[in-house]
Amino acid sequence: MVSAKKDDIDKIRGLGLGADDYITKPFSPSELVARVKAHMARYSRLVGSGHENNDFVEIRGLKIDKTARRVYVDDEEKSFTTKEFDLLTFLAENPNHVFTKEELFRKIWNMDSIGDIATVTVHIKKIREKIEYDTSNPQYIETIWGVGYRFKV
Repeated sequence: MVSAKKDDIDKIRGLGLGADDYITKPFSPSELVARVKAHMARYSRLVGSGHENNDFVEIRGLKIDKTARRVYVDDEEKSFTTKEFDLLTFLAENPNHVFTKEELFRKIWNMDSIGDIATVTVHIKKIREKIEYDTSNPQYIETIWGVGYRFKV
């Protein structure tokens, strides 16, 4: 609030009516700019506090919070191992792309499978048990027989 009134009662009344600040005439333009910047900074701190911009992948009731490494199915949090989370996130970030078990093993475990691709199959089974409504008819992770897996969108 900018006013020519300098009495304390006028300042109290102005602030009481909802003003965030009170400055009397004559005033320095640089003081006004400094006060406005201070208020904007305070507003940014208040609005921004506790609101980290998490990185999410959301698909039909499945919500993957990549920042917090949490998975929600219909707003219910599910517990995932590190590799299960990594595998689910990788597939969800690459929807409708078919990956062989060997490719998935290389991407998630960072090594060649050397014929041990059953690990991928076991992890996919465990993921499905946690996110699918009907594991015999999966709506998220689809098996492409003879090839691998694809995340359906």
